[in-house]
Amino acid sequence: MTKFKVFIIVPAYNEEKNIEKIIDEVKPLADELVVVDDGSSDRTFELAKKQGAIVLRHLINRGQGAALQTGDEYALNNQADIVVHFDADGQFLAKEIKEMILPIQNNEADAVFGSRFLCKKSEIPWFKEKIIIPLAGLVNKILINVSLTDPQNGFRALSRKALEKITIENDGMAHCSEILYKVFKNKLTIKEIPVTVVYHDFGQGLLKGKGRGTGGFRIIKDLLLVKLMN
Repeated sequence: MTKFKVFIIVPAYNEEKNIEKIIDEVKPLADELVVVDDGSSDRTFELAKKQGAIVLRHLINRGQGAALQTGDEYALNNQADIVVHFDADGQFLAKEIKEMILPIQNNEADAVFGSRFLCKKSEIPWFKEKIIIPLAGLVNKILINVSLTDPQNGFRALSRKALEKITIENDGMAHCSEILYKVFKNKLTIKEIPVTVVYHDFGQGLLKGKGRGTGGFRIIKDLLLVKLMN
């Protein structure tokens, strides 16, 4: 099998409680592990540097989409073949990264998206499973004509070919839909694979959310911006 240079991008905002554990779990699976500290006010930057990650820093909190774009640009400029987007909050399992990148390594896909709804069991909070995710899927279908089983899942892998065609312009949480839209728009090959999502003591409602910093209506507003920009 051809050797692929894998960069794992971890956007982080005030994740001092989780970042060391995430780096320990993910670093062995990456050729380069890049943490993008999105203007944290805690010790996220310091701890990530101490753990040996490459750490890029926003001086202000710009949003997860902006952090991912900063990481993607760094990866492209440093000869990445595959980029994996992996959250810093402990919701995803590092052991599933190998499954995420395999379709790209096997030339089966340009972009691979994780889904909570394919075989593996994630204990999804009722409101998120029955209201937020279906609503996001419906809005995706109506506004940008894109359908996947889990359109708001942030665990994904992109080939260099995909990265060269996708610039994330939405700084907020609608970057998930923007990436999907641009993958479809550029006729890139797609594969969904089952992933596990572990939920902690935070969630996301229609009006506000904790942890990921936005609510369902904010995502819908950002989706409208994605539509207007394209």
